[in-house]
Amino acid sequence: MSGSTFVPTRSGAGDATRSSTWAPSRAARELGLKRAEFDLAVHLGRIRTVPDEGGGSRRVERAEIERLRAQEGFPETLRQRVQVVGTAEGAALMEISAGRFTRLARLGLLVPVRLYLNRYRAVVWLYLAEELRQFAAGEENAHLLKGRTPETLRSQVAAGVDLRARNWRGRHLGFLLRQAEDPWARAGAVAAFLPPVEVADVVTDPGERAELHRFRPAPPHQGAPGSPTAHLAGELMTAQDPDEIGWLRSDLAHAVREARARANASRPDPRHAEPAVRTPASHPRPAVPSGTRPTGQSEPPPEQRDNGPERQHPGRGLRAWLRRRSPRPAAV
Repeated sequence: MSGSTFVPTRSGAGDATRSSTWAPSRAARELGLKRAEFDLAVHLGRIRTVPDEGGGSRRVERAEIERLRAQEGFPETLRQRVQVVGTAEGAALMEISAGRFTRLARLGLLVPVRLYLNRYRAVVWLYLAEELRQFAAGEENAHLLKGRTPETLRSQVAAGVDLRARNWRGRHLGFLLRQAEDPWARAGAVAAFLPPVEVADVVTDPGERAELHRFRPAPPHQGAPGSPTAHLAGELMTAQDPDEIGWLRSDLAHAVREARARANASRPDPRHAEPAVRTPASHPRPAVPSGTRPTGQSEPPPEQRDNGPERQHPGRGLRAWLRRRSPRPAAV
């Protein structure tokens, strides 16, 4: 019966999976989104994706497209949930000045969701319009939007506090971890935000560091390798504060331990491995060659065994052993 059972090949299963899913570009068109809006929706978890069987970018199932289309107010509501604004637009949306908006962002009260580098290589931070509306509508934030800024916050701004890059790193790390399927991919995502010297200090094995490098994601808007844009992108991607570096080191160590445990679990346990050669107990005892001890004679104790010259005195013992082994002449 097993010979008549049809088992689909891996390539056939992959073709079936691809026929029931859409590539990101096609999914974005079906949802009426720009590609940047689609990518942000995926990062935010608004659109669920599945791994591509062919090893490419992630794909979207048709059922997920239908689920989003069935939501009330589609597609306007979906677009509003991924709408991003800069400082000027965000300040107008919250009905505050651009200077106050910047202070709130520098203090970490408004968290950027994206960034890009303009033609002057200046960092432009982008914020979710939905989050800004929620912040402005909260009664607990009313004292931050009008009147004099509290003294504690003004002193932090005067001291040069700017948490925009750090908060963006934390958010971007969450995006990467959400999409990471492999334990080493999760570890590589965490390592991407640490300086190389810190990674080498936590992960001392060169092979494991190579595995981290294989899964290390590139910074967004990196530009040409070695260019000023790439250098600035690398700085924005790298943790700066000691406490931020500390918890990233802890997360990296934990992620690497999980990856090691997964790798060890996939290997066979040597304690349960079968021996290379095994003689069953039912096999007959091999025959005794002629000229040796007669069958049925017990093995002499160790002190009576003739163990050869290597176990005796190298001089006298050798001659005595040869005399015993030499055949005696026949009696005349």
